[in-house]
Amino acid sequence: MILNETFTLANGVAIPKLGLGTWMIPGGEVAQVVRNAAEVGYRHFDTAQAYANENGVGEGLRATGIARDQLFVTTKLVAESKDYADAVRRIDSSLKTLGVDHIDLMLIHSPQPWSDFRKGEHFFEGNLQAWRALEEAYNAGKLRAIGVSNFEEVDLDNLLDNASIKPMVNQILAHVGNTPFDLIDYSLGKGLLVEAYSPVAHGAVLNNADLAALAQKYNVSVPQLCIRYCLELGLLPMPKTSKREHMQSNAAVDFDISAEDMTTLKGAKPIEHYGEATHFPVFGASNRAK
Repeated sequence: MILNETFTLANGVAIPKLGLGTWMIPGGEVAQVVRNAAEVGYRHFDTAQAYANENGVGEGLRATGIARDQLFVTTKLVAESKDYADAVRRIDSSLKTLGVDHIDLMLIHSPQPWSDFRKGEHFFEGNLQAWRALEEAYNAGKLRAIGVSNFEEVDLDNLLDNASIKPMVNQILAHVGNTPFDLIDYSLGKGLLVEAYSPVAHGAVLNNADLAALAQKYNVSVPQLCIRYCLELGLLPMPKTSKREHMQSNAAVDFDISAEDMTTLKGAKPIEHYGEATHFPVFGASNRAK
């Protein structure tokens, strides 16, 4: 079962192959969501300072009764934090808010502040300062692994060429209809694990007749097909849901997609509209796979 399988990061840390995303799940609701997911069998939970639900995620983790070393928790430094002292303060704040003595993986949420996302400026020095804070927290045992999110090749190179510790993860938007193959290959080639957030395209693939037909061939749902697609590419998918039945079905992906069908999925028509999420920077046209 996929919930029992792990990838191994460059530093030897094991990370469950499927995670639960918590974006847009309110702090007052997320604790129960985490508890439900743990009962289903999830052990990997993804949050962020920007989600404003770290406290609830931590509450949910404690309520599971599962030993801390059996749980994997990811959070992210806010995209606007491009100063060493600010990053240090925010890292400690996440530890306190989550109520944990260590965080399993912490990422820089974006190379640019969201107001400047993909507008040309790469904030190289600011990212190096934020990364130095992550390195120090890692060396101090506060963080078991460190990485980035939404980083393009040039942003990765800034860290790879100048940092003491290489990033271990790049979490990016990747799904059927928007798969940045060049960035994935580049990240994997540099030893990073690639995580795929919104593997079901924030629901935008659900009414795709072609995907529905292909999913029927495997006797699975469209979300299951899309999650399996990411796994077949060597990615770690992070489907977000607050519904127990979806948690269960999202984890029921122990099937193989044929090479021919993978080729079809790789060439799927690009997603043009993400519904209510379209106005978020990561779903904008400038961030879609070319």
